[in-house]
Amino acid sequence: MAWDFETDPDFQRELDWIDTFVRDEVEPLDHVLGDTADKTDQLAASLVRPLQQRVKDRGLWACHLGPELGGPGYGQLKLALMNEILGRSRWAPTIFGCQAPDSGNAEILAHFGNPAQKDRFLRPLLAGEISSCYAMTEPHAGADPTLFRTHATRDGDEWVINGEKWFASNASSAAFFIVMVVSNTEVAAHQGMSMFLVPAGTPGLEFVRDVHTEGEHHGSHSYLRFDNMRVPAENLLGDEGAAFAIAQSRLGGGRIHHAMRTIGLAQKALDMMCERALSRQTAGSLLSDKQAVQGYIADSYAQLKQFRLLVLYAAWEIDKYNDYKKVRKDIATVKVVMPTVLHDIAWRAMQVHGALGVTNEMPFLGMVTGAAVMGLADGPTEVHKTTVARQVLRDYEATDDVWPTEWIPRKRDAARAKFAEYLDLEVGNQ
Repeated sequence: MAWDFETDPDFQRELDWIDTFVRDEVEPLDHVLGDTADKTDQLAASLVRPLQQRVKDRGLWACHLGPELGGPGYGQLKLALMNEILGRSRWAPTIFGCQAPDSGNAEILAHFGNPAQKDRFLRPLLAGEISSCYAMTEPHAGADPTLFRTHATRDGDEWVINGEKWFASNASSAAFFIVMVVSNTEVAAHQGMSMFLVPAGTPGLEFVRDVHTEGEHHGSHSYLRFDNMRVPAENLLGDEGAAFAIAQSRLGGGRIHHAMRTIGLAQKALDMMCERALSRQTAGSLLSDKQAVQGYIADSYAQLKQFRLLVLYAAWEIDKYNDYKKVRKDIATVKVVMPTVLHDIAWRAMQVHGALGVTNEMPFLGMVTGAAVMGLADGPTEVHKTTVARQVLRDYEATDDVWPTEWIPRKRDAARAKFAEYLDLEVGNQ
């Protein structure tokens, strides 16, 4: 029986190195550098590239990828333990070559791209030379692909794309886009969508505007329009009509990786809460002596530990089955729980810090906004709750009886019949 809550010593040494490296070398970058996706920032390049090289020299670059793509091929459980450290810093994923959306885009290019596509788009992406964008959602449809209207029509050796995409993260800095469109209206949506690789600057690609979430100072989520934009037929990613399956393979990993990093961010909020509680006095005693604050700390600790175990369990399942479909229920559960955990812990930490907590001199409001984003990114919480419920219900059956299976009168009668001999003997002895 294999059951352990410890990490093997060799990998723990790597985690200890990552922890120190992120704290001393990477977290300070968050306060002096801007958009992590902007590869034209020369100051960022001069600071970031030496750190990236140290990570590469350590063998910790792009750990989500296999050796054939330049990574060590770590499983999801190891990635979870790494990412909960990286989640403390906005720049850490970039330093370790696993930043979103590039990591997910690299994975689907690795699995579905042809050799020419890998050479043109994947190689520089894995090297950290360029950034990419995943353009899926649309203004009127959100994340529901059955409502997508952006469409591609074949015209000789080209595809002509028309439509709009919304909340396309990092679009303003991307060297290329992966665009999900309807390519066949004669079949169901799940079989009629395709993905295309679109280089930045392609004629017909229009930036309507860049959108920022409240309080966000770096990065953007663009509103895009495609006006008779033409791409060569060889820019089709994977098979025609296979976009939905490709998207699901990408999003499953993205959801669990977001959760891994959220652990580190929530832990950071809890750490700040505890430090403040032990440092600040009011009404004659430390905040840590106040029952309400003790309740905040206890509730936050319990939430975080429960969430972390759930994430690690889902990661272990992915490693065991190597099939995101088999872990769909628990990935969706992680996605449901994640925003609430981050929101609640950040909100309590903000309260404990008083007026300082709501200023831009502390990170709590950014965390609260981030929690709201996590409740919408990669599918809204409500949709994932439906997924969880449906997956759970598959393990149960209805009863045709008017009374439930666990109806006590029937259970009691059955128990009395089972033990009638002993019960009758007991009565006779009396």
